[in-house]
Amino acid sequence: MKKIIYTVLFCNLFLLGCSSDFLDKAPISNANEAAFYKSQKDIETAMWSAYNSLYTLYGPESLPSFYGELMSDNAYSDNAAGRIQDYESFELHTMTIDNELVFNFWNNYYKAIYIVNNVIASAERLEFANRDALIGEAKFLRALYYFDMVRAWGDVPLVKTPISIADAYAQGRTPKAQVYAQIIEDLDFAAAKLPVKSSQRFVGAASQEAANTLLGKVYLTMGNKTKAAETLLKVYGKFSLVPYADLWDLTKKNNVSSIFEIQYKGGLSSPYSLYWAMFSPVDNRVVTSWGGGFNQITNDLWNAYEAGDPRRAISIQDGYQTANGSRVEVKFPIKWRDTKAPVVGLREASDNNFMILRYADVLLMLTEATSDPKYLNEVRTRVGLPLYGTVGYPTKYNTVELALEHENQVEFASEFHRWFDLIRTGRAISVIKSSSKNITITEEELLLPIPFLVINQNPDVITQNEAYK
Repeated sequence: MKKIIYTVLFCNLFLLGCSSDFLDKAPISNANEAAFYKSQKDIETAMWSAYNSLYTLYGPESLPSFYGELMSDNAYSDNAAGRIQDYESFELHTMTIDNELVFNFWNNYYKAIYIVNNVIASAERLEFANRDALIGEAKFLRALYYFDMVRAWGDVPLVKTPISIADAYAQGRTPKAQVYAQIIEDLDFAAAKLPVKSSQRFVGAASQEAANTLLGKVYLTMGNKTKAAETLLKVYGKFSLVPYADLWDLTKKNNVSSIFEIQYKGGLSSPYSLYWAMFSPVDNRVVTSWGGGFNQITNDLWNAYEAGDPRRAISIQDGYQTANGSRVEVKFPIKWRDTKAPVVGLREASDNNFMILRYADVLLMLTEATSDPKYLNEVRTRVGLPLYGTVGYPTKYNTVELALEHENQVEFASEFHRWFDLIRTGRAISVIKSSSKNITITEEELLLPIPFLVINQNPDVITQNEAYK
């Protein structure tokens, strides 16, 4: 495995100061972590660093954003900076082994995994009252990270303990079945040891319900619908749907629909979010100070909404006026709009959180697991649309599977779900071909390449995915 990955992992760990939540990002040291973790307070401090990884792993320029959204029929990139072909590789499915974004994503996940592995190993050597709950938080994060990786790359090196650089060189790719087994083991532990959300250690911490929700999604991805339903029913009824607009209201963050939410604070010196700046039209200078042009909205997504669905106007803006009054026809996400955000350089320092798991996900996954549309219909009732199986429901979605695919698309537009969902249900290849992108891909091309630099470091141990050999 590439030397730089593990050099960074061992040498550049920044530990966050302990606070009431994981929002304070200022590093306090980069001391030798093996010697640092000696007490409960040290473990709690290290956990801020573990949660801090979420800012990178789920930011607007991240694996979930580009693999989960940009590769789908929902989005395209209008970015005009840097290595444009690297972004286009996600949009157009022209991926190559030297894509710098893919290499960066790989590095970022293993940095994050190294941190949580250190927390787990260090905590297991200590004795204190809430040790298992803290280990449960770390194992939840490790499961989340490996779940992203195994879906994007297939077999990946499964590293469960802090290991030396020499040992790292000998670590090959682990069969995905073993990776999934570890994900399930971690989430089972987390669900058993974590408190319920109402008693979580701080706002934004992992909870029992978050572990079970993620575990339900893992079982669905593995094709085990019976276990998925059994697990998701443990969460069913413990949360509530809120009006769709409330999900994006900056005054209503962490509401009763939120299961696991990345915490941000807007402002010049806080960990602000960049979704609004980076998902606004490129170089617009009106909607935002600049505009990244990432994950712009396709006509496929725009046209997927039914007449009268309020979610479209809440989720997407279909153009803007320039300073001289000209109309620019472009569709872009507005879920993370923050018009009061201060500007840092050319980017808004926004106050939006990001929801990785929310209650509508539980409901739609329950329909997927059980084929019972009653859960899907709870989501539609919330937005006042005709229920599946009643007069007025769109006839083109004439099976529960198609109805669910449609509902997932419009409910979670721009939230990094679409490509993951289509792959899980076996529909990715046909949907992307029939979309306006009109792209023909193979089953092997659903996976990303293992970065060339990773293989080049140890070609006798790290193998390439079939589509890129």
